[in-house]
Amino acid sequence: QVLLVESGGGLVPAGGSLRLSCAASGLTFSNYGMGWFRQAPGKEREFAAHISRSGSSTYYTDAVKGRFTISRDNAKNTVYLQMNSLKPEDTAVYYCAARQRSFTTSTYGYDYWGQGTRVTVSS
Repeated sequence: QVLLVESGGGLVPAGGSLRLSCAASGLTFSNYGMGWFRQAPGKEREFAAHISRSGSSTYYTDAVKGRFTISRDNAKNTVYLQMNSLKPEDTAVYYCAARQRSFTTSTYGYDYWGQGTRVTVSS
């Protein structure tokens, strides 16, 4: 059984930082590209960041470029999302997802999903 478990969410003031983690089990982690998505209240789930299987390539949506950093530790089966300079518009539930094929921003292209962790940025 594949499990993706996110952690690290919480309440933070604007300008603050959070580090999200996603621990994977039940799959060969290094065979999967990993993505972070987010869903704000009343909105559709959207792509935030993706990292390739080896970690050599990363992709970001424009809204988070320069503020968020995705990384992974294949020895620990964990992917991270360092979020700096947080803004109220970053408030959302953040999900990690695993994809065995090449990069995509589409939610339909990912094979496994976590349950999400909530991030709230106060103004």
